[in-house]
Amino acid sequence: MHHPRLLLAEDHVETAELLCEVLQPEFDVIARVQDGVALVAAAERLEPDVIVSDITMPGLDGIAAAAEILRHNAAARIILVTVHADPLLAERSLATGALGYVLKRMAGDELVPAVQSALRGEVYVSQLVNPRRVRPPR
Repeated sequence: MHHPRLLLAEDHVETAELLCEVLQPEFDVIARVQDGVALVAAAERLEPDVIVSDITMPGLDGIAAAAEILRHNAAARIILVTVHADPLLAERSLATGALGYVLKRMAGDELVPAVQSALRGEVYVSQLVNPRRVRPPR
């Protein structure tokens, strides 16, 4: 059975391992990187079906990396993960063209559905982020 190919960007090794545990039953995690510069390069080289990226990373943050990736590949499907339940940060993330904003503490329940939504071209915002305060991109 073919699983969608996923690229993971997370600078904390333990968190990356936990996210892989959540993702690997449904997706083929083809690479893990630890910073935004490496993410941009890996996304171009590997052409994954979906990208899951932390927002706060060294060098180039996840939002800036997402914007750079989408500038070169408008069809890229990106989910951003974070510890910040901030509707304005979620809105800013989605404004770059990312299709998801998932809180790390909810990843066990929400990350797989968020990736599945992104694969369908749909937006997913973590349940704990007040959805009434997040305006989807136009």
